[in-house]
Amino acid sequence: MKFLFVFYLSGGGIDPLNRYRCQALKMYGHEGHCLYYSLSPALQNNTDHEVFITNSDEEIRGILNTNGYDFIVVTTDYTAFPRLRCLGYTGKLILEVQGYGAKTVARSSLSGASACVAAYTSGLLNPCTPHISALYEEFFSGIPKFYFNNPFDAENFTYIELPKQPSPIIAWIGRAEDNKNWREFLVICHYLLQHQPNLQFWMYEDPTFTQESERKNFLGTMDQLGLTPHITLRHNVPHVQMMEHYSMIGDSGGLLISTSKEEGAPYSVLEAMSCRCPVLSSEKDGVINMITYGQTGKLYPLGQVTVAVNEALDLMNNQMVRDYIIQTAQKHVVANFSLHAYAEHLISMAREIG
Repeated sequence: MKFLFVFYLSGGGIDPLNRYRCQALKMYGHEGHCLYYSLSPALQNNTDHEVFITNSDEEIRGILNTNGYDFIVVTTDYTAFPRLRCLGYTGKLILEVQGYGAKTVARSSLSGASACVAAYTSGLLNPCTPHISALYEEFFSGIPKFYFNNPFDAENFTYIELPKQPSPIIAWIGRAEDNKNWREFLVICHYLLQHQPNLQFWMYEDPTFTQESERKNFLGTMDQLGLTPHITLRHNVPHVQMMEHYSMIGDSGGLLISTSKEEGAPYSVLEAMSCRCPVLSSEKDGVINMITYGQTGKLYPLGQVTVAVNEALDLMNNQMVRDYIIQTAQKHVVANFSLHAYAEHLISMAREIG
């Protein structure tokens, strides 16, 4: 079988997702290609599958005619379905939603998509995100639905022993936008410094698609909270290098904090867990299959900064709790997010609808 995975650009979690699933398909004798409408810094990451970058009708028509895909999985962009049909594609179309950010945005988007999805789609795919699954059931009752975890290569993206950093590192990954909730992270950092003045804060961000006004607010808030001397901003770190970063953060005695208001299935959480870096996350249903409180990570109620600070301090200072969570989390990733399991689910889905 031959699959094409389509998205606007190769950024955020879409880049590792598509690389992993093409790798998983290849292990079972099938083929996956990717089509992105525009360039992004994530394309610096190595791939062993075909990647197309174009938004031209004629070029996309040529790609479809040349490759003869059995299935096209489109992430988010349901308006691509009539376009693909007009360009001559006659195979099966599948809509995938990895996340829309706020639940209100997800509801509005999927409600508006209902007629188009009903007319063109053979199946719906989602990585077990409860609020997306509920919207699928509400708006698309007659379309086959498939829920399974995203793939992750825990064998090759895992802990690396490196020289230890001189002080604990608190990390955050995202963009300067409201849903990533950078303001809450900065406030948490401000209060953590009052308990442990030697902390380092590493913020991994992609400024490429950030609005100038939001970035100005981001930098201004850092300065107002007295955090600028303590924060290191890291832009577009190649994916393969992130193994080293997560490993260093974990070995430093620090952790990853995810403050997002909503997420679909954030890869940063799986990556950190695989590299023995403990995770503290705001409570959002996108991490429900990743973090069980006190076992594979820590959770705090969104907006409850005091709770977040106390949970972070416990993860740093309670060595018994820390060691247990690190070990349990790493085993959880290996057991529940494998490439083999994903390939088997995807192939089963294809056979059911094909």
